[in-house]
Amino acid sequence: MEKISIVVPCYNEEAAAPLFYQAICPVFEKMPETKMELIFVNDGSRDKTLAVIKDLAAQDERVKYIHFSRNFGKEAAMYAGMSYASGEYVAIMDVDLQDPPELLPKMLYGIVEEGYDCVATRRVSRKGEPPIRSLFARMFYRMMHRISSTDIVDGARDYRLMTRQFVEEILRLGEYNRFSKGLFGWVGFETKWLEYENIERVAGETKWSFWKLLLYSIEGIVGFSTAPLAFSAFMGIFFCLLAFLAICFIVVRTMLHGDPVSGWPSMVCIIVFLGGIQLFCMGILGEYLAKTYLETKHRPIFICKETNIEPAEKEHA
Repeated sequence: MEKISIVVPCYNEEAAAPLFYQAICPVFEKMPETKMELIFVNDGSRDKTLAVIKDLAAQDERVKYIHFSRNFGKEAAMYAGMSYASGEYVAIMDVDLQDPPELLPKMLYGIVEEGYDCVATRRVSRKGEPPIRSLFARMFYRMMHRISSTDIVDGARDYRLMTRQFVEEILRLGEYNRFSKGLFGWVGFETKWLEYENIERVAGETKWSFWKLLLYSIEGIVGFSTAPLAFSAFMGIFFCLLAFLAICFIVVRTMLHGDPVSGWPSMVCIIVFLGGIQLFCMGILGEYLAKTYLETKHRPIFICKETNIEPAEKEHA
C-alpha cells in the first residue's frame, strides 16, 4: 500500500490546526487504498500550537510533528517536512484550509493514472484580498515570467502533490535562501495544474503582511534572475553616454555664448538624482552579494528541537 505524507507548516495556528485535522480526516477515508501521515511542522510558534498538535498525535498515530528551536520561516518548514516525509508521495498544504483538502484524490489520480510527476494548484481569483496586494502579486508574476527562465505560474500555490523522485530533487537543492515556487519550476518534470477559486482562512490571521510579501518577492527575483544586475549595468552605460553628450553641449555652448554662471538649482537636482541612481545600483549589487555571503556560511536551514518521527521512519531524509 502506497503512502502519502502531507507536510503542514504551522506558525501560531492553535485555532486552525484542529479544524484542519477535522477537514482532512474525511478525505483520508475516501482514499482507503493509500496510507496517510500528517507532518505538522511547528515553526517556532508562540501560542499553544505545539500542545494542540501533540494532542492530535496522541489521538491519531498518523499525526507526526517537527518542532523547531525558533521561527525559521515557511520555506524552512516545507524543506523540513519534505526531509522527514517517508511516503512515496508528498503533499504540501497550508493549515488555514485555503488549500482545499478535497482536491487530494484528484491530485493522486493525476500522478498515478495520468503519469504526472507533480500535480500543483493555482488560484484563478483573489477574492477577499486587498486590491493593492492583488495588483502587486500580478505584477510580480508578470515580471518573473519575463526576466526569469524558470516557470513560475501566476497564482501558483505551495499546495501540490509530488512523487518521491520530485521531492528528492528538491531536497538536493540545499540552498539557504529558498524560494520554493521557483525551485519547483526549476527542477522541471511533468506538472499538472488544478485551478480553484480563492478561499478565505478558516481561523486566525494571515502571517504574510505586505512588507513580508515584498521581501519574499525580492527573494524570488534575486534567486532566479540576474536581470537586475544587467539593468543596473545598462543604466550606468546610459548615464555615461548622457554625461558625454551633456559635456559636448556645454563645451559648444560656452564657445558660442560664453560661460554665464546660472542653473545651479538644476545642477543640484541632477547631482542628487545621479547619486540616487548610484545608490540604487549599489543596492542591487549588495542584494546579490548578501545572498552569496549567506550561502557561504553553510548554516542549517532549520534546527529540529523535538519530533515524534522515529529514525526508521525518516528513511528518505
